[in-house]
Amino acid sequence: MPAPHNRFKARLKAGDTQIGLWVGLGDASAAELAAQTGFDWLVIDGEHGPNGLRDILGQLRAVGDKTSAVVRVRDDNRAGIKQMLDIGAQTILVPMIETVEQAREAVRSMLYAPEGVRGVGAALARASGYGAVSDYLASANDEVCLLLQVESRAGIAALDAILAVEGVDGVFIGPADLAADMGHRGAPGAPEVQAVVTAALARIRAAGRAAGILTSERALAQSYAASGVAFLAVGSDVGVLNAGLRALRQAF
Repeated sequence: MPAPHNRFKARLKAGDTQIGLWVGLGDASAAELAAQTGFDWLVIDGEHGPNGLRDILGQLRAVGDKTSAVVRVRDDNRAGIKQMLDIGAQTILVPMIETVEQAREAVRSMLYAPEGVRGVGAALARASGYGAVSDYLASANDEVCLLLQVESRAGIAALDAILAVEGVDGVFIGPADLAADMGHRGAPGAPEVQAVVTAALARIRAAGRAAGILTSERALAQSYAASGVAFLAVGSDVGVLNAGLRALRQAF
């Protein structure tokens, strides 16, 4: 029995546009609810969300196979990536990638030897069904998916080199941090920022990699989808809950 099929990765390869939602509340019930609403993928946020290892484990269980789970790790720490893979995350989003060296090391962290350096301990882990998936070690490398987040001027400058790294499945442009780094903190929609974002997304697609981005601006999201963005997040559990509660209160 091989490792579970990674639907998210397969759809990236097929060129589909997958619509996603950010899950930042750090709550398994919120993740479970979001997973039932029809989104193609959810980001379980371990960078900014109040999520530890067991919190993310609980959310992965709650999401199950209802949709595709993407886990954003805190940083490119190798041990952290290994633990997320072992608890069953198959698609990992690594933030703040600024150099080709970081990209290469992230790839190595995802893969078992000889292609990488992921520690072999899956027989004890949820990823292999606690040893029930007999061919896990032989098939896991094919089913893991690595997304790198580029969100600074340094990352944009290194983008072409990052895109050339084998094993990078997609690159996600982080508009909020990029805007701050460009002197437009809190204004990712600024024309100067959007010019860089649009050019970066085009470079990603031209390199044959999947391009991704997050925006809660409907018109902007539609334009990204029309341009061929492969994995597009259009909001967050925090934003939707906040807006819905405020709208309900204002109605009365």
